[in-house]
Amino acid sequence: MKFAITPHAGSGAPPDALDRLWDRLPARSEEAKFKRTARDIQATLLQDEPVATESDVREELGRRTLLGILEEVCEGSPGLRFDWYAVAASRY
Repeated sequence: MKFAITPHAGSGAPPDALDRLWDRLPARSEEAKFKRTARDIQATLLQDEPVATESDVREELGRRTLLGILEEVCEGSPGLRFDWYAVAASRY
């Protein structure tokens, strides 16, 4: 599944929030790979839930996986706040 990481509306994130996150995200982890674009960070899960799982359940599980990665990166990085970011399914 594919997702987009964007600044969370109303979070008070600085204009360079995505750049700060990108500087600390690995290009690839065990769970996902990441790519920076002009407007977001694209994430692709490397392992997806079984096809038999309903798509909305698969989407939510994937979103939670990515939120876990973001939380870990933000907690270990001064100058980043987890609540600055939103993760949503993407069709890019």
